[in-house]
Amino acid sequence: MSDIFRGPPVTTGQSGSAPVAVLVTGIAIIAIRLLDVLLLSSELGLQELMNFVHRSAQAWDSTLIFIGSQLLFFFELRCAFGIIQGRNWARWGYVFSQIIALSYLFVASMGWVYPEIFSISGENNTQIIHRLIAQKFPDLLLILLLFLPGSSRQFFRQA
Repeated sequence: MSDIFRGPPVTTGQSGSAPVAVLVTGIAIIAIRLLDVLLLSSELGLQELMNFVHRSAQAWDSTLIFIGSQLLFFFELRCAFGIIQGRNWARWGYVFSQIIALSYLFVASMGWVYPEIFSISGENNTQIIHRLIAQKFPDLLLILLLFLPGSSRQFFRQA
């Protein structure tokens, strides 16, 4: 049993392929983002989804935030595929996208910016911050999988 832990890092089988932590992270990013869209559209329904898009297009600031969120969504998907391929820019791009998303959610949830298309509701600031941390915790774990394991760091150095 101890020989398992002494051996080389586990990869997918081919020489130079991504370590398991990197593959799990890339697949998790893709799965989480696509499931978010699927669950949101399932919860809202087609009519409410169309109303959401229509309300977002009522003013320039809402439209820009809505378009920015869609660009961020597709950028995160592109980063996920880049992470699986071992692109270091994709790893840092994903971190950057999470910083942008966290910053906007925080500012919009606190009511410091209008429109609050994407915000987290709560009775007080402490509850809002707690919900924000809880919502972003999975993304933090994915970032840790990209930076903490030695096999992940080595994989991005050699690519």
